[in-house]
Amino acid sequence: MSRRVMVIVLAMFFMGMATWAARAQTPTRTKIDVSKLGPQVGERVPDFSLQDQHGETRTLQSIMGPKGAMLVFVRSADW
Repeated sequence: MSRRVMVIVLAMFFMGMATWAARAQTPTRTKIDVSKLGPQVGERVPDFSLQDQHGETRTLQSIMGPKGAMLVFVRSADW
């Protein structure tokens, strides 16, 4: 075997070992039961009165359209 081929084979071996080691150290994620996190799809939400980003008060009835309403909650990284 030539020196160049040997270097390539060794480099590939060490890259494979590094990948294997990284996967072995990855923590196992805990499965989250989303049915316990809050309102579920299709579930009725209680009446509410909250301020929007402009300081205006919004209620469930004020956002309800002819086909209902969709509430979307976004978690900000700076909370």
